Amino acid sequence: MNDFLLIFRRDPATAQTEQSPAQLQAWMKEWMDWIGGIAAQNKLVSQGNRLDQDGNVVKAGGIVTNGPYVEVKEVIGGYTIIRAESKEEASEMAMGCPILKVGGSVEVRAIMAM
Repeated sequence: MNDFLLIFRRDPATAQTEQSPAQLQAWMKEWMDWIGGIAAQNKLVSQGNRLDQDGNVVKAGGIVTNGPYVEVKEVIGGYTIIRAESKEEASEMAMGCPILKVGGSVEVRAIMAM
């Protein structure tokens, strides 16, 4: 088994900014059901977290710039770590992610041991 990082991306221009409490609750249930399905297979390594849209990028020479997303169309909204036999299996699990229903994407990356 290998560990894979699932990175959730979304275009902020198409993101619905305001949701009713009922819409937010339904959205969170979809996420919890999806994560719960992975956990039920004993393949959830870390539930991960949502990420704030604001941040800094630190570069060589002590340069710090605002916002890591200045040059990209999509923002990284969060991540989780799963366990799978292959990148293909991890990608199959990612196909159930609720972010795909709203035009987002899931990047699947193997975690390399140091």
